[in-house]
Amino acid sequence: MSSRFSLAIAALATILVSSGLSADKEPDYPLGPDSNPQEGVPQGEIKGPFEWTSDIFPGTVREYWVYVPAQYDGTKPACVFILQDGLRRAQGWKIPTVLDNLIHKREAPVQIGIFISPGVVPAPRENAQPRFNRSFEYDGLGDRYARFLIEEILPEVSKTYRLSDDPNDRAIGGASSGAICAFTAAWERPDQFRRVLSTIGTFVSLRGGNEYPVLIRKYEPKPLRVFLQDGTRDLNLYGGDWWMANQTMLSALKYSGYEVAHAWGEGGHNSKHSASIMPDAIRWLWQGYPEPIKAGVPPQRRTNLVIPGEDWELVFEGDAGGYTDSPAANSDGEVFFADKESGIIRKIDLDDSVSQFTDGKPGIGGLMFGADGKLYGCQRKTHVLLRFDVEGNAETVFDQVTPNDLVMLPDGSGYFTDPINRGVWHFTADGKRQQVARGISFPNGVITSPDQTLLFVSDTDGRFVYSFQIQADGSLAHPQEYGHVHVRDSARSSQADGMAVDTQGRRYLATPMGIQVFDQLGRCHLILALPPGVDWVSNVAFGGPKRDTIYITCMNRVFRRRISATGVHTWQPPVQPPRPGL
Repeated sequence: MSSRFSLAIAALATILVSSGLSADKEPDYPLGPDSNPQEGVPQGEIKGPFEWTSDIFPGTVREYWVYVPAQYDGTKPACVFILQDGLRRAQGWKIPTVLDNLIHKREAPVQIGIFISPGVVPAPRENAQPRFNRSFEYDGLGDRYARFLIEEILPEVSKTYRLSDDPNDRAIGGASSGAICAFTAAWERPDQFRRVLSTIGTFVSLRGGNEYPVLIRKYEPKPLRVFLQDGTRDLNLYGGDWWMANQTMLSALKYSGYEVAHAWGEGGHNSKHSASIMPDAIRWLWQGYPEPIKAGVPPQRRTNLVIPGEDWELVFEGDAGGYTDSPAANSDGEVFFADKESGIIRKIDLDDSVSQFTDGKPGIGGLMFGADGKLYGCQRKTHVLLRFDVEGNAETVFDQVTPNDLVMLPDGSGYFTDPINRGVWHFTADGKRQQVARGISFPNGVITSPDQTLLFVSDTDGRFVYSFQIQADGSLAHPQEYGHVHVRDSARSSQADGMAVDTQGRRYLATPMGIQVFDQLGRCHLILALPPGVDWVSNVAFGGPKRDTIYITCMNRVFRRRISATGVHTWQPPVQPPRPGL
């Protein structure tokens, strides 16, 4: 190990220690018997330190240690417990001893402990500071740290030890920033981690962590079990109040039906209280093992769409490199969708069979049926708006236009978005057209309200959905940035795409964060998580004979899911939604 790296680690340890509050007047938190060596209990070994240079966090080096329990023999995969802030944190909590005792008493399964320090970019010369990556790695949102574990650390440790890849067999924990790091890894990848230990968690506004209570309430529950610890004397700084933030996390987790336990004390930003309750915390994390952790029952939300037991189903999967888009349902509920790369339009019949409707139209998208029973579509590359008869024969409606997405109305008129000219066009059944909105950075999805008095346009480059009032002549009035879209921490824009609408006036917006559901007043009430392994969706539409199933297009795949709502076809007569709750 280089001397500069050693000095950097020592400096980081000083930072961690100095972040705590004074111990004056704090209660005494003695350690219990499970935190002390017991006679007759075999002791595990600590291997390391091992040095690791990361590709996901370029230029960083770090140390990690591996705890191997005496009961591990390699005959079957072991469970895993990942802990942030390295051996120092593990020793402060007496983790090796606690695991020795709990594994011996069969109150926790045999598990390999991996204690990882945060990364440091060593200083390039003497008398210079290294770059400490702890806050960036730990406090930052998104899946970067989870990928670091999944793609780098776990495979490396697996070269020596047989580790389970079942998320039910994996726990992850930490203190302070290490705690929110553990939660973020499990939140982003519940397919990899499901048991979370958080003490004095930094769920405040350092790098966006204050958003978690809101997201927990809006997303469908994920299959996680979470233990929270904090004290009334925790930090209250520029980023927020740690004690209040942890209580808010508990409230959100309870509201959304998660398995959650907590231990509140009177301590400060240190490990005294957490060390004393650590055996009970770990015991609770593994309670009932090996029964799998499941997602909780969704609450009775104001926007209550989730049907228990109904999840995403794969309807179609094309060749790698395909690009499905623009699901659109006809009056029978059959769903048509486009492969923009090949130009093929396919149909999903009511018996779930998938057939080819037409081909030869590369770049086709923005599909929607009209009142005439024909399928309309946008072909931006060739500057035309097309329509197809029931046999799949195409004719040009307009040329010299650059349409992207489309909405049709009962009188044969409609609107299409035009990203090239940063606006929206209105057209009539007799062939007239005019640009009716300008200045939107990247107008994409477009839909009307059920009563067809309002037009909504998503802005892929922004973070709002625009709302316009439709005038009698088709022009648009009173524009507003109306719908507030949740955006990924790492994103520069919402990447919002297609939309659908239901009889209650709720709008369904396709975004990388999931299908965001907005009420009539433009407030996101619910986020339907995307199917596992999907991180981007292009469009959403209602289909099926009862119009109670949403279809989404995701790269080369199409998924569907039945929900407690009824979709609206805007090309049919208007539907009056109920008065919204203010």
